Amino acid sequence: VQLLESGGGLVQAGGSLRLSCAASGRIFSDFVMGWFRQAPGKEREFVAGINWSGTMAYYADSVKNRFAISRDNAKNTLYLQMNSLKPEDTAVYYCAATGVSGRPHSDYDFGYWGQGTQVTVSS
Repeated sequence: VQLLESGGGLVQAGGSLRLSCAASGRIFSDFVMGWFRQAPGKEREFVAGINWSGTMAYYADSVKNRFAISRDNAKNTLYLQMNSLKPEDTAVYYCAATGVSGRPHSDYDFGYWGQGTQVTVSS
């Protein structure tokens, strides 16, 4: 499956952004999907995941109650709504796909990756 993120940009602290990830090449609903991020000088970290049907979402503690992951299987698209953004949310955000069931949250679990989109939050 090919993944293409969009929606990144520059936003002030407290603001909102919505990222999108368009999937192609395979049956989108076959995959558990996730968002990861990587800040300069830091390792890539898990942000949020969602099961194949969109009925179960799970989050890193750092974004819980601020971010919301969702998917539209009819449009082959994954979303990440980010609210109450903080400067520490600044990173390149990646969407990823996996056939692993449950709540995969390690980047080793995900075999398909997008190219990333930059999110910068100014203070």
